[in-house]
Amino acid sequence: MDALLTALADPARWRLVGLLAERPRSVGVLAQLAEARQPQTTKHLQTLERAGVVTSQRTGQRRIYALRPGPLRDLAAALGTLADIAEQAGGPRATYDRYGLSVRAERLAADDSGWADGRSFRFRRSLKGHPGLAWRHVTDASLLARWWTPDDLRVSEIIFEARPGGRVVQEYRDAEDTDGSDVIAGRAEGVVDDVRPGERLAYRLSPLLPDGSLAFTAHVEMDLRPTDGGTDLDVHWRITDSTVGSADFVAGIEIGFGQSLDKLAANLAAEPHDGDISDIDTRSTG
Repeated sequence: MDALLTALADPARWRLVGLLAERPRSVGVLAQLAEARQPQTTKHLQTLERAGVVTSQRTGQRRIYALRPGPLRDLAAALGTLADIAEQAGGPRATYDRYGLSVRAERLAADDSGWADGRSFRFRRSLKGHPGLAWRHVTDASLLARWWTPDDLRVSEIIFEARPGGRVVQEYRDAEDTDGSDVIAGRAEGVVDDVRPGERLAYRLSPLLPDGSLAFTAHVEMDLRPTDGGTDLDVHWRITDSTVGSADFVAGIEIGFGQSLDKLAANLAAEPHDGDISDIDTRSTG
């Protein structure tokens, strides 16, 4: 496939492929129709033949070239598969497009400091497992690192001191940046306000702009309630101190935090739930 793509990438060779799609032709005729020199045309045709997209045979003093449609059909199928993957319903491309629309709208709205103050978001998830288990996943740094980012990011540094006044630090990178060579995707810092183990958690978290200043402050409240099947999690976000430069961050809250909570739900669903889990330690950590 690589050789085929390389061969077809040259405009002159692509012109020859188009001519041969109409019918087999000799080197001399192809050179005339392509308005090129015959030696140059011969070299192009040899490249195409090595790539498997054309074949040739000698007839008297002439060499006739013909197109082999099979490799082109294989390439078309491969490209079609890539296109299908990219546009799958609800897939990463759809998320990318949704985020792009949101970014454009928020940038238009961000005309002055405080532009997003009072904006709020609410998220609800039904989680498997007792509230004590869910509490561990929303306060234990090692467990937070497994879900506290959108799908395309990973936590590179995390501090969560689950006590009033405790520090909160979240630094994240691209999920595929395994060696840390790419730039940091983002960093947020904050403080814990309220801790009621197994019941309620409240903290403030501020994403940082590239110059180190605060983009806005998110006031996040998490309420956990036991159910017959596990735990209902209710999360409320409220924005204050918004700056003009915070538009891109605000645009990603609904999509990004929603994806994070979906990962939290998946992680809890994968936990063993046999036996009595009501005695899980829900004391504050940090």
